[in-house]
Amino acid sequence: MTNKQLLLIDDDVEFTGLLSQYLSPQGYQLDVAHDGESGLAMAKGHKKYDLILLDVMLPKLDGFEVLKKLRNSHLTPVLMLTAKGDDFDKIFGLELGADDYLPKPFNHRELSARIKAIVRRMENVPNSTIQQILSLGDVVLAPATMQVKCQDNALELTGTEFSILHLLMLNHGNLVSKNELSEKVLGRKMAAFDRSIDMHVSNIRRKLAVFSSEEKIKTHRGAGYLYVVQG
Repeated sequence: MTNKQLLLIDDDVEFTGLLSQYLSPQGYQLDVAHDGESGLAMAKGHKKYDLILLDVMLPKLDGFEVLKKLRNSHLTPVLMLTAKGDDFDKIFGLELGADDYLPKPFNHRELSARIKAIVRRMENVPNSTIQQILSLGDVVLAPATMQVKCQDNALELTGTEFSILHLLMLNHGNLVSKNELSEKVLGRKMAAFDRSIDMHVSNIRRKLAVFSSEEKIKTHRGAGYLYVVQG
């Protein structure tokens, strides 16, 4: 977990300075941008980042616009920094393809835990002990390359979406609880009223629906999700 490249996009100079001092001893290389335009340029530049920490309220381009434009070409993991208690920010960020969110103000230890969970997931999926290609109906998932195809068409999934689909397909025909998905994919227990998993599953369904009309992920309200193979 050392020498990971992080990009922090936040206009609070004092906050970014404190965060740099906190994260650097943990082995993270942190670059900082103080507005949406420069942050987007850095995120889409030649340097490959392991994770982007993205504030919502930014000058020039807000965090949502940055994320929307970034997702047109890049699947770099994004942790949104949202206003505490603002459910709209959380849900909208997840809809646009954020991997997770953390409300401000937050405990630095909680931020560190979220960063570790996302980075670890991105490291572990290609190195999973379960390396076999999964082929269920018209969907093919390759863990080693993190590629998914539906009817031979490539799906552009974020790392979080890929991990959720992978877990559901591994357990096809069996119900997977939301809490299990949250713990194994997001690295945390699901809090009350947390809709993160729901939004990620909704994004997966929307992307699958572009190429297939079959319902592949069924919801068991209050319980979890079930991946089914038609026929």
